[in-house]
Amino acid sequence: MVRPKGFGFNEETAVSNSFQNKVENSDVLTLAQTEFDEMVKLLESKSIGVAVFEDRVETLPDSIFPNNWISHTASKLVVYPMLTENRRGEVRKDVIDHFEKVLSTENTLDLSAEALNERFLEGTGSIIFDHLNKLAFACISPRTNVKLLNELCGQLDYSSVSFDSVDLKGDQIYHTNVMLSLAENFAIVCLESISDLLERSLLKRTIEKTGRTIIDISYKQMNCFAANALEVANEKGKSYYCLSQTALDALTNEQKTIIQESAELLPIQIPTIEKVGGGSVRCMMAGFFNYPK
Repeated sequence: MVRPKGFGFNEETAVSNSFQNKVENSDVLTLAQTEFDEMVKLLESKSIGVAVFEDRVETLPDSIFPNNWISHTASKLVVYPMLTENRRGEVRKDVIDHFEKVLSTENTLDLSAEALNERFLEGTGSIIFDHLNKLAFACISPRTNVKLLNELCGQLDYSSVSFDSVDLKGDQIYHTNVMLSLAENFAIVCLESISDLLERSLLKRTIEKTGRTIIDISYKQMNCFAANALEVANEKGKSYYCLSQTALDALTNEQKTIIQESAELLPIQIPTIEKVGGGSVRCMMAGFFNYPK
């Protein structure tokens, strides 16, 4: 996780992210830092391992969302090319070096230069990985180049599942992790955002074949970041489903019950980060496997 120094409304990313909102409030950075600190405290109180990196500069409004530029499979670090120029400065060699060291891997795949070729792929914002079944789900958008996705899957020995997903205005949803979340035993997905019925059916069947229970959410729930969540394990192997309080409040009791059958719900208060940044809990967490205790 990256503690921000320059969090705020990002004019460049707002072109493709309809979840962002410009707020006339001089305290936005302070509020976001407070929400960030409280989130870290909550995770640590549950013995969930967190590596916090302080932002280095004050010119990166979205640095609080590191999952877009780095990800980790069981064997490889991947660094990604991001759509907007003012986000590419978030890529940090010190972070890469740290995880190569603590995870004992030098097998890093750096795709960041692909931005120069106008090919973008924004980490686990663009891609929802199913590491158990070696699948990579992605909705097509300006931030998700399908050809580059397929090339990455070839190097990882994963299979890709791509589709179109749109909001109520008919615009492409900017990141897959807004409309789809995969946990070990369940999946939260906004199926109605996939207007092509064949693609919708294919995605539904593919998820069901993995043995997961599908929790189908509405557009209204999606807009409350109900799918922008992440299942994590603490040091004792206990599963927590991390999501915002906004997301939790949007779920029905039946949906919460399905989640609680396999993971404890862990709601987090981040209203400023969600409203201004257009991203929620999932975006703030870059997940790593076998992180040292």
